[in-house]
Amino acid sequence: MRAAAADYVWALVRLSLGWIFLWAFLDKLFGLGHETTSKQAWINGGHPTYGFLKHAAKGPLKGFYNGIAGTAWADWLFMLALAGLGIALILGIGMRIAAVAGTILCVMMWSTVLPPENNVFMDYRLIFALVIIGLALVEAGDTLGLGRPWGHTALVRHLPILK
Repeated sequence: MRAAAADYVWALVRLSLGWIFLWAFLDKLFGLGHETTSKQAWINGGHPTYGFLKHAAKGPLKGFYNGIAGTAWADWLFMLALAGLGIALILGIGMRIAAVAGTILCVMMWSTVLPPENNVFMDYRLIFALVIIGLALVEAGDTLGLGRPWGHTALVRHLPILK
């Protein structure tokens, strides 16, 4: 009983975190007005990386992040990461790849604002990275997700990193 309850809690954490990433993707793509206006939407020629990397970057990596702000390759990688993480977490598939990609994305976003505003080094981006890793380790995609059937496909049996 206790383990089953924990499985559902971790599944809800997975779904919630997946929605955070998927919503960020959708808002930046279509300019739904939450953080991104319609005028700033990627489909309307906006650059999803520009505002954060150009104006929020501080600390030792500010120059690097300012330099890549709004570049096509950075926009594409960022948007693919948001969409991929959101979809993988919501569906519960590809959790190992999501853990690696999510950790890279979150650590890069954390390193953009060094030092973090409310702590010497810790902020929610590092917590997100740890949670995504934990979700993969506990196979949270198997509960309320497609992780179990996905893991039995020939593709995943051949390439276990895709689990």
